[in-house]
Amino acid sequence: MTMVKRDTYTPESLLAVAVEVFNERGYDGTSMEHLSRAAGISKSSIYHHVKGKEELLRRAISRALDGLFGILQEPGARDGRAIERLEHVTRRTAEVLMAELPYVTLLLRVRGNTDTERWAMERRREFDHQVADLLKRAAADGDLRTDVDARLATRLLFGMINSIVEWYRPGRGGAAGADEVAEAVVRTAFAGLRVPTN
Repeated sequence: MTMVKRDTYTPESLLAVAVEVFNERGYDGTSMEHLSRAAGISKSSIYHHVKGKEELLRRAISRALDGLFGILQEPGARDGRAIERLEHVTRRTAEVLMAELPYVTLLLRVRGNTDTERWAMERRREFDHQVADLLKRAAADGDLRTDVDARLATRLLFGMINSIVEWYRPGRGGAAGADEVAEAVVRTAFAGLRVPTN
């Protein structure tokens, strides 16, 4: 990444630059020097706003996690049959992933090397457990197949959703839009998970 001179910057624009550099170089491979060059500001200017790169990592990951946990508070995730709530959570998870692509990409790449990364991994597991519980309720209601273990189904579901970070690039000619991708995820996943109706 080349140095870009900026006249002004905000904590939000600094965070966006940090996320870009973390995703490009890896968190462990990123120094404050890399961040200052990419932001076009001095290291001391960065330290004026944050204690260090781990604080930037925590802010970025928090943004992704807040989006995901916010889904669980939406009416569509709280009201109705478990299968409908699960479909809502699945669709919205794909939508949040695409809307916050760089931040969720970073969240999915943490490996537990720092306190912040371990915290993020624990929060991700908590989110996964809540979705797995919803999946179990939908199966208990008779709406989902019972011949696929709920934890396995949850992992496969998130595997499909999380793979979006590897190939989804908004604005590329001919690429599917976010709504189309989210709908395809729901249709594909639930075609295999729902109890067949005759």
